Amino acid sequence: MQELTKTQSLFVQALMHFDIGRCRELLVGQHTVGDCSTHPEEIVVPALENIGQSWECGHISLSQVYMSSRVCERVMEKILSRVSTKQESSARLAIGVIEDYHALGKRMVISSLIAAGYKPIDLGHGLKADELVEGVLRENADILLISCLMFASAVRVKDVVEGLKRAGSRIPVVVGGAPFRLDPLLWKEVGAHAMGKNSAEAVKIIRELDGRQP
Repeated sequence: MQELTKTQSLFVQALMHFDIGRCRELLVGQHTVGDCSTHPEEIVVPALENIGQSWECGHISLSQVYMSSRVCERVMEKILSRVSTKQESSARLAIGVIEDYHALGKRMVISSLIAAGYKPIDLGHGLKADELVEGVLRENADILLISCLMFASAVRVKDVVEGLKRAGSRIPVVVGGAPFRLDPLLWKEVGAHAMGKNSAEAVKIIRELDGRQP
């Protein structure tokens, strides 16, 4: 099991007690306005992965894993919503979770994008490849972001990329999630344009791609 820092361990303890106030207290100050190098996900992601590993080992229940994710969603939404910008982009961003129903990663990316001046279009979660393609075409998106939790879902990104090409779309596809962090080359294998390890990286990537939009 991954070794945690002191703050990450305290965050896990707070999650196990569903202590929203304590979780928020531990994350406050982790997000520096205008500086994407420091981000609360450095605490949240390892903590949730640790909790997931505990469940796989039979140390905690599935309901505890679920509640931990819900607590993280509430805390992250509050923290990231505090960061705002006056500069808005006209780029149309679409984001969705392919096949998986775990939406925490997507929600953190959406919150960070909003804070960076974007207005992402949430296509939803538990989506099939063709549903993502349909959503992109329907919304006339300039960039598509795809989040996933399982490897089996990650490989389906290739179907999305190919589906977009068949439809005549060449928009960039940016991916993120545990499978792509575990296999640094997977995003290239499925035909994505880029991969973000967390929402802070996702914002940097989108800013670069946005600068190349006509």
